[in-house]
Amino acid sequence: MSLGHPPIIPPELLLKAYRVGIFPMSDSRDDPDVYWVEPRMRAILPLQGFHMAKSLARTLRRGRFHVTCNAAFDAVITACAAPRAAAEDSWISLRLGASYRELHRLGHAHSIETWAVDEEGERFLVGGLYGVGFGRVFCGESMFSSASDASKVALAWLVAAMRRAGCELLDCQFTTPHLVSLGAIEITQAQYLERLKAALRPYPAGSRGGGGPGGWGAAAGSGDGPAAGAATVPAGFAALLADAASGGPSSSPGNFIAQSFTHTS
Repeated sequence: MSLGHPPIIPPELLLKAYRVGIFPMSDSRDDPDVYWVEPRMRAILPLQGFHMAKSLARTLRRGRFHVTCNAAFDAVITACAAPRAAAEDSWISLRLGASYRELHRLGHAHSIETWAVDEEGERFLVGGLYGVGFGRVFCGESMFSSASDASKVALAWLVAAMRRAGCELLDCQFTTPHLVSLGAIEITQAQYLERLKAALRPYPAGSRGGGGPGGWGAAAGSGDGPAAGAATVPAGFAALLADAASGGPSSSPGNFIAQSFTHTS
């Protein structure tokens, strides 16, 4: 019997599961097994329904955090997998963590990071999120925060990047009071599958969609690289930075993101 870690979930199998509305979980950090989840009710966050509270808008405008995309995927997933309480284990097992890291290496998983700056000017990670992307869909897996509003800022940037890239569906999997406060709603799995199918429809002939380097990934079995024409979080994120820069010195990235949302609470 091997004493090493269990093999990762094959990337093509993991992507195929997400494309039919199923995702994996484990019972504990050291659990070598995974089980596949297809919830009866599904949480999504409508991209035009993100709740930008006034306090969050102030945090963004003040530039309290530096925000990046795909700069520290490994650190984000490690932080997300850490137990949130002394008696609580993580559903992100070592096997799952390794599987998502491989998806990231292949261009199918992405992270948004929030950083604070110490007195010496050094950045340190205080929040972030990661998930799996394909077509015009992003399936958020987990987020973490060690500073007030750090994960909310990451989510605001994710939603803005998805909107900028022409994405359509942000899957949150399960409803929580925190997500509901940010605009998440609950729909049936059947309704989710209808939205998923719509977000995976082919682009019109000759259209390049929102694609570009670093995309969310192709259909299962179609190769290791990103899908041509796929909407991408990294491309949307880069476009947001360019948009903010074109606005001049007064248009900081955080201020630009805050202004991009018209729905406030």
